[in-house]
Amino acid sequence: MAMFRKDTNRYLPQETTIFEVVKLSDRITPSGTATDAFGRLRTSNPFTLFDSQHRHIINDKFVTSNTGSANANTTYVSHQSSVNMNVGTPATDSVLRETKRVFAYQPGKSLLIMNTFAMANAQNNLTQRVGYFGSDNGVFLEKSNNDVYLVLRSNSTGSIVETKVAQANWNKDVFDGTANSYATVVGHGGLDTTKTNIFWIDVEWLGVGDVRCGFVVDGLMVPAHIFHNDNIRTEPYMTTACLPIRYEIFNTDITANNSTLKQICSTVISEGGYELQGRPRSVGHAVNAAVTLTTAGVEYNVASIRLKSDRADAIVIPKNIHLLGISNNPTRLKYKIVTDANTGGGTWVSAGDTSSVQYNLGTSIGNGTGTEMMSGYVGVTNQSVTSIDLNTELFKIQLERNSFTNTNSSFSIVVSGATNGDQCVASIDWEEIT
Repeated sequence: MAMFRKDTNRYLPQETTIFEVVKLSDRITPSGTATDAFGRLRTSNPFTLFDSQHRHIINDKFVTSNTGSANANTTYVSHQSSVNMNVGTPATDSVLRETKRVFAYQPGKSLLIMNTFAMANAQNNLTQRVGYFGSDNGVFLEKSNNDVYLVLRSNSTGSIVETKVAQANWNKDVFDGTANSYATVVGHGGLDTTKTNIFWIDVEWLGVGDVRCGFVVDGLMVPAHIFHNDNIRTEPYMTTACLPIRYEIFNTDITANNSTLKQICSTVISEGGYELQGRPRSVGHAVNAAVTLTTAGVEYNVASIRLKSDRADAIVIPKNIHLLGISNNPTRLKYKIVTDANTGGGTWVSAGDTSSVQYNLGTSIGNGTGTEMMSGYVGVTNQSVTSIDLNTELFKIQLERNSFTNTNSSFSIVVSGATNGDQCVASIDWEEIT
């Protein structure tokens, strides 16, 4: 039964309501956004896996690839807390931005992704994308030339296949400015991608579930299209749901005008919390292989881990570090936890065939390199040990990578001694989500 709005003197489209009211007789399914991707009422505890905003600077949670002319660049707009991704008119101009991390989908829990943006005006040979995707798999909104699509990208057959659904063929709401569009009824008109919008995706993966895409209108999550995958395919609809957030703007040929895609804010949420169910692993020095801190005050990188080059989309969570100081006389050590420290000494070794991690227990001088995440001190009288719990906030620390340069960031224990010849041994514990 259609609802009638007294304020507009119009009926809502069939099966559309102003508010999402769930009746006891309703069969709750993922087709209504009062429920999450698995059909559960959205009263579940949301657990934030990631969030990004650019309040004072362009934050360091994304990496950027600029190609083409000098006009292909990013600029920070401080009063808008936004990043402008700019391209000029040459055919080779492109700007791509992707998170340093992929995000942990947990089977049986809905994964909700939200991105805010404002796209450039449509023009021939210009493509813009916003969504939850990488080079091989994912879901995104695309504006290409003068057309708007929702796209499911998959490498599950061994080659990349894109299912592109034009706006006119979206199966829930086409946001086209007609009376059949919810956005029109509430007075917004059709979808205008040059205006700021909240684009949302929720995923029930398990290899075969639905993917819903839509936009937030007046505080309501309005679905635009559902990619149905169950009882249809003979293989998973994409290789993985553990993916990065990504924004793209690029030319496919010469364009008439310069263009800007505005990146604003993003979040990835596991609906219903998250329980870490990974495989614990550890690496450290042999008990008889102490590292000598030759020169007092000099920082030495004594233990490091990083993702393997062919496992850049793995999820690895450092959990603990342990540091044992060794000295014949009372002294003290200072330790730091550093990303991208100098790892010139030693050799990178696989942590095992089933592991996504390499480790390096060689010693290299690390003064002034990398980004310090935390630090502390160890007082040494003969032997003194300290243990640091890194997992007080789940996913606060995670091994990262740059997919554009195919480089993986290291996670290191860097130590300095108060006297020449101080010694130590160290270990790192981590958990791998497989």
